[in-house]
Amino acid sequence: MMKVEPVVFKKNGKARKGKGFSREELKKARLSFREALKLGVPIDFRRRTFHEENVKAVKNFLKTKKTKLKPKRKSKS
Repeated sequence: MMKVEPVVFKKNGKARKGKGFSREELKKARLSFREALKLGVPIDFRRRTFHEENVKAVKNFLKTKKTKLKPKRKSKS
């Protein structure tokens, strides 16, 4: 199974592996919070930063993901 990992930058400018993607990054990648949880995308609630590299990583993950999310069912009434 493919795994997606975010990149976070320290104060000195060095990159390190992050704990999860920020909500803003998920929003820019057009992925809702609930869909990200279903797909197993890690989310870090404390992060407020936004990095373009992470948005590209999420978009690439969504392209290569074999299973698609099922569309929401409409109520019969």
